[in-house]
Amino acid sequence: MTILVPVVVAALLASGLALAYVIGGAAVLTFILSDNTRYLAVLPQKVFSQISVFSLLAMPLFILAGELMNRGGVTKALIDLSMALIGRIRGGLGHVNIMTSVFFAGISGSAVADAAALSNTLVPAMRERGYSAEYAGAITAASSIIGPIVPPSIILIFYGAIMQTSVAALFVAGIIPGLLLAAMLFIVNGWYAWREDHPRIEKGESPPLVPAVIASLPALCLPFIIVGGMVLGWMTPTEAAAVAVFAAMVAAFFYSPLTPTDLWESFSRTAVLTGSIFMILCAVAAFGHLAALERIPQAIAGLVDQMGLGPIGFLLAMNLIFILAGMVMDVPVALALLAPLLAPVALAHGADPVHLGIVICFNLSVGLVSPPLGSCLLIVSTVTGVDYWKLARKVMPFLLAELVVLGILVFTPEISLWLPRRLGLWH
Repeated sequence: MTILVPVVVAALLASGLALAYVIGGAAVLTFILSDNTRYLAVLPQKVFSQISVFSLLAMPLFILAGELMNRGGVTKALIDLSMALIGRIRGGLGHVNIMTSVFFAGISGSAVADAAALSNTLVPAMRERGYSAEYAGAITAASSIIGPIVPPSIILIFYGAIMQTSVAALFVAGIIPGLLLAAMLFIVNGWYAWREDHPRIEKGESPPLVPAVIASLPALCLPFIIVGGMVLGWMTPTEAAAVAVFAAMVAAFFYSPLTPTDLWESFSRTAVLTGSIFMILCAVAAFGHLAALERIPQAIAGLVDQMGLGPIGFLLAMNLIFILAGMVMDVPVALALLAPLLAPVALAHGADPVHLGIVICFNLSVGLVSPPLGSCLLIVSTVTGVDYWKLARKVMPFLLAELVVLGILVFTPEISLWLPRRLGLWH
């Protein structure tokens, strides 16, 4: 009878039903068909315990802080700062795009927000300077995934809540990998600039450095408040998120005072995003309860041992699974669905929880710029009007560079773990 489950799931997906309902419905159906109905009575308790996690409170607050800063005109200040610092290098606007993503990551923590904001601002500017529309869109999509790696990352909060791992340690662990990714994208852009003779910004066209730094200080203070407060032990991640909301509202007044409409839209979008994420969490909690009853993680571990994969072999296989999942699924869904099944097996084989979290979240982020359904590619294509498949072809060298960084992170755990250990956040 359980063979009916994938058939029902396929039918529900084809009907256009939200994925959270599909997962939850499939889990309940499997309870019934596998003769586990007696355990359905405790399902509400299991679902509530999954979402009753203090660190999850940080997620809507960081989303709100990012929304407020986006609507407060911060993007222009960050672009001006990037242009003042590196705009005069050959291929300068490509480098500006990447550096702006680094700064933007410390505010929004979202690849989708980064891709949407820079598609509206930098892509038109790059096209005016002679860059092809496909290249401008490709570098915007590729650099946007720095957002989920550098703190404050919504995905890392999600992983920390699911796997009961220190969010502060995850935040700090993401700093060096995020900067390494930016450096690799700088190299690829530099190669393109040399090969295609990309223009540089003339001295008189870039903003003066000192005024640009002063103008961007309110925005740049936000990541330092978040990370510094946690590292010094002054704030928990949730408290840091609350402070970030207040700081975002104050900083917005330096750029473009928030109107009542801006506030309403920020709160509305935060509520919608938070609600959708918690719906996914509830649905996956039902599935996780079933997986625990059926001992699915133990079965996967036994299969790994039978296949003789070993720790490295399993880690590589797991990376492939997460990349493929990131190509076709929303990141929160893929993370909530696969991490509870695969992460315990990796931990049993000696993986470090913080290192594993960075690798998994990096994996899923790469999926955001991978065809056929990369979310960031879809957003950039929609905003800029560039053909999706032309954009997908142009992003391939950047995607290859991101996979190289992923390989380095997989085989060099110290890149992720050195800083949180140095700061006493992880042992």
